[in-house]
Amino acid sequence: MKVLILAGGFGTRISEESHLKPKPMIEIGEKPILWHIMKTYSHHGFNDFIILAGYKQHVIKEWFKNYFLHTSDITFDFSGGEQKMIVHQKHAEPWKVTVIDTGLNTMTGGRIKRAREYVGDEPFMLTYGDAVGDININELVEYHKSHGKIGTVSVYNFGQNKGVLDIDKNGSVKAFREKSDLDGDLINIGFMVFKPEIFDYIDGDGTTFEKEPLNRLVSEGQLNSYLHKGFWQCMDTIREKEKLEKLWNSGNCPWKRWD
Repeated sequence: MKVLILAGGFGTRISEESHLKPKPMIEIGEKPILWHIMKTYSHHGFNDFIILAGYKQHVIKEWFKNYFLHTSDITFDFSGGEQKMIVHQKHAEPWKVTVIDTGLNTMTGGRIKRAREYVGDEPFMLTYGDAVGDININELVEYHKSHGKIGTVSVYNFGQNKGVLDIDKNGSVKAFREKSDLDGDLINIGFMVFKPEIFDYIDGDGTTFEKEPLNRLVSEGQLNSYLHKGFWQCMDTIREKEKLEKLWNSGNCPWKRWD
């Protein structure tokens, strides 16, 4: 089963770094967050990736092209009058990676539809290139197969990040308390699975996937949710990047399930 990763947006809310590179290439522990996401899928046995690139897509292509340079010791030998490159301690992931330039201003639905020829007539997984979690991918896929609908989205209770006021119908404050996980709404965190029929729900480049296609699936009773109760964190801001970096460096990184 192929894994599609949305990686084409401008990342304006983290422009401190995204003015130089696509947001999925912003690093956590000296590796792009895209790499962390792919390692999660690979840990569960899924190694065929389609990267839906757009903004500064060349950065993604060049990073994978030079993967050995990023992960191995290299000797550059000029002593014979020409350049020789010797790669030591090769470390290669068992990945097949297709990077598609889906356009600079294409919306999320349009990016997904442009991958149709690479996906073919089979179910596929889909996620965003800016969030990590310890999702049990195999369990997610089995759940998707069990209900038979076109789509499955992973949902998560992100909680509330401020103090909470209990207010009655007249506007009187009855209590002020600290946040609780019960205060948050369930949100779509990516890590989705779809049958190929989903492509027919997307009109073209101007389609926002999270609007018309998903709403139509809902109205037709063709979308189920998979509740994730573990760790999940997006990286929309520098503060969130620093939070993920701190977790990675702590030695107790909750999304790292690989050796």
